[in-house]
Amino acid sequence: MFRRTLVMTLVGVLLTSLFGPINALAKEESQNVEKVRADIVKLGTGKDAKVKVKLRDNTKLEGYISQTAEDSFTIVDSRTATSRTLAYSEVAQVSKRGNGLSTLTKVVIGAAVAAGVIVGWQILKPAVCGGGAQTRGPC
Repeated sequence: MFRRTLVMTLVGVLLTSLFGPINALAKEESQNVEKVRADIVKLGTGKDAKVKVKLRDNTKLEGYISQTAEDSFTIVDSRTATSRTLAYSEVAQVSKRGNGLSTLTKVVIGAAVAAGVIVGWQILKPAVCGGGAQTRGPC
């Protein structure tokens, strides 16, 4: 009786250890597919929906999303104008391809540079214009 219980317990542990990681990997892959689908839907379609796509086989594609479907999307290469339909499950990562910095970032950097110039001039002005030298330069 004890031997039979021990064998059944070992069989249960072996089956759990064999199929447990598979379920975890399937769940992780399903979450990745949903994330990719959500990113693609958020970006939209058209020539303004520029993306960089990294596939599971480490192939990298750049272009814009021309259309989306329930289980796939079509990316058009901007340089060659060739289109390729990709399943969401083929994609490892999707990122928006932009022109570098956003407009808000450029405005903030410009304001910081202007503030630095003004503060710097206020600090340097007494050293440059001090001692009766108000007639030369920017004083």
